[in-house]
Amino acid sequence: MAYVRVEKAVKYFPREDGTDMLVLDAVSFETKEYGITCLLGPSGCGKSTLLNIITGLEHLEQGRAEIVSNHRDAGKDAPRLGYVFQDPRLLNWKRVENNLIFALKGMGIPRQEWDERIHKYLSLVGLLEFRKQFPLYLSGGMRQRVGLARGLVIEPEVLLMDEPYSKLDHLTARKLREYTLEICARLKQTALLVTHDVEEAAYMGDRTVILSPRPARITDILDNPLPPLERDVDDTRFIQFKKKLLQSVMRLVKEEV
Repeated sequence: MAYVRVEKAVKYFPREDGTDMLVLDAVSFETKEYGITCLLGPSGCGKSTLLNIITGLEHLEQGRAEIVSNHRDAGKDAPRLGYVFQDPRLLNWKRVENNLIFALKGMGIPRQEWDERIHKYLSLVGLLEFRKQFPLYLSGGMRQRVGLARGLVIEPEVLLMDEPYSKLDHLTARKLREYTLEICARLKQTALLVTHDVEEAAYMGDRTVILSPRPARITDILDNPLPPLERDVDDTRFIQFKKKLLQSVMRLVKEEV
């Protein structure tokens, strides 16, 4: 069991004139256990800042953000977090398998486990035959799949994904969403996905947390009525849920206007 819990999170960023800008305003939510939770909101509202807070790269002025887990002794071990970025951020001078080894070594995974894990996670993303290839010889979608495998190979308690499909063409992004949803469902992986795409949130999210424009406040939290492997973008039930998400987001737009 592992999930993310954020309680009354308050975050400021300094302005050039010396004043402080409120970015997060008493944000509270919990992610799904063994499922994908989406942070849905407009660009610049603080979604990626929340991921940075969860990883420890940023700190809160008030409140807290923590990984709740029974996989380790609370307060003794740092949580194991996987990360999938907007860009794959692969080491282009290292072969695909060595990019995964870089992550395994960094997390202190015993060497005797490396080959089994590399085989497992490259197989899951459909790239086992490319393990000896250099990233620059792969397509953009394939490189992003390597990034997904790198995030999963350390077997994280929580997988963080920061708009990982936003720079891909529509068809490639759609296929990668299918891959990711199926893999996370199969692995029972707890994940937190940042997006500003309503359809992506409706398809990927077992739970969607909707954030207002900056300063970010939680305006709605909606659980998906459809199981992960039963979601079809052409299904009437899916369209109804997407409409519900869209209506919630559009209310924010009207309030801003």
